Amino acid sequence: MVDLARVGFAAALSARSQTKGPIVVGLAGAGQMGTDIVVEIALMQGLRVGAISEINTKAARDAALMAGHDLGNVVDADSASRIDAAIEAGKIAVTGDFKALCSAGRIDVIIDATGNPNVGTLVALEAISQGKHIVMLNVEADITVGRHLMQQARNAGVVYTGAAGDEPACTLELISFAQSLGLDVVAAGKGKNNPLKFDATPAEFEAEARARNMNARMLVEFVDGSKTMVEMVAVANATGLLPDVPGMHGPSATRDELAQVLCTREDGGVLSKAGVVDYSIGKGVAPGVFCIVKPTHPRVLERMTDLKVGPGPCFALFRPYHLTSLETPLSAARAVMYGTADLQPLDRPVAECVAVAKRDLVPGETLGKIGETDYRGLAMTWRDAQAAGALPLGLAERARVTRAVKTGERLTSENCAPDETMVITQVRRQLDEADRSFLTA
Repeated sequence: MVDLARVGFAAALSARSQTKGPIVVGLAGAGQMGTDIVVEIALMQGLRVGAISEINTKAARDAALMAGHDLGNVVDADSASRIDAAIEAGKIAVTGDFKALCSAGRIDVIIDATGNPNVGTLVALEAISQGKHIVMLNVEADITVGRHLMQQARNAGVVYTGAAGDEPACTLELISFAQSLGLDVVAAGKGKNNPLKFDATPAEFEAEARARNMNARMLVEFVDGSKTMVEMVAVANATGLLPDVPGMHGPSATRDELAQVLCTREDGGVLSKAGVVDYSIGKGVAPGVFCIVKPTHPRVLERMTDLKVGPGPCFALFRPYHLTSLETPLSAARAVMYGTADLQPLDRPVAECVAVAKRDLVPGETLGKIGETDYRGLAMTWRDAQAAGALPLGLAERARVTRAVKTGERLTSENCAPDETMVITQVRRQLDEADRSFLTA
C-alpha cells in the first residue's frame, strides 16, 4: 500500500480516533449488507464494530470472521453489560437481542441493516430511546414512518439519517451540489440496476441469487421495480421532488441521453413539469445516480456546453457508482462527529410507495414480504395515494386480503387490512392522523 497523507474526512476520522478512540458501531442485521459493513469497518481507521445483533448468531460470527477477526475475539453477550464488557476488552459482542445492543453504553451509533420495515422501526425506536444515533440502511422503513422516527430522534437530541452509499443519499449529494451552484433541478434519480420484470418471483431467480451471493427475495425486490420505487420516494420525501406520473416514466435513456429525455416537454423531453424523481433503464446509467439541471443564465449555459457537459439546455450531473453498504459507515461517523444527517425526510409528506398486486389475490390470504410473489411497489404522490386509500408498501407484509384483487390493481383500505399488531402499522396510524391537516392545506 502506498503511504499517503490522509486528507479530508479520512484525516478527520484518524485525528478523532487518536484523541477519543474509534467510533463504536452497533450493527443490527448480518445479512448481505450487514456483512459488508462489518468487513468495511475493519478496513477503516477511526471506527470499529462493537456488537452485532442478529437472530442467526452464526451469521454474525461468520461476518466477523470474514472481516478478519479471530474467533476468540467474537463473544456471545445476552445483556448490555456483557456487550460493554466485550467492547472494553477489545472484542466484538454477538447478541440475539437488539434491545441489549441499543442500550449498551459503549456503543456510539446504531446501524440498522435488517432490511425489514417493521424490525427496522423497532430497532430505530429503541436506539433513539437509549440516546443513540441511528443510521437506517432500511429505506422501506424510512419511507413509511421516517418522519416520525426523525421527530423522535430530534426530541431525544440524536441523529436520524439514511445511509450514505444507498441511491437516495447519493442522489442528494448531486442535488445539493446543483442547488449550491444556483442551477434549477429538473429531475433526479437513478439507473435501474437489474432488468425490469414486474411479475418476478424468487423461484425464477434462485440460481442468479446464488451466483451473486444474494437472497432471492432481495434480488426480486430489485428486479420487480419495488426497490427503485422505494428509493425514489425517499428522494422525493427528502426534497419535495415528485413522481411525474404513478410509477414514474422509467425511459430507456442512455447516460448521454438522460438530459434530453428526462426534461420537460417544452425542452423536448417526457416530463409534464420540472421538479420530479424518475429512473432510467437505459445503457450506461446503472449503477449510477443523476440530477438533471438547467442553468438560469446564458453565460452558465455557454460554459457548461463549452465544458462538454452536454448540448443543453438541460444537463446531467452524474455519479457513476454507489457503493451501498460500503459507504454506510461514513453516515455513522458523521452522525457522531458532526451531528449531521446524510438523508432525512421533510416535515411534510411528499410521495408514497404503495403496494400493487403481482397476481390475483383472494379474500383471506395473508401477504408475504416485499420481493416475494404477492405484491410490488409503485411510486405515487402522497396526495394521490391518500385519495386512493392506497396501502403503503411498508405495511403490506402480514396484511390480510379482504376483497378480491386482480393482478396490477393497487392494494387499498377497501381490499386489504394491515396487521395492526406490528409497530410500524401503529406508528403509521399516528402519522396519518397528524397528516390530515396537509390534505386541506
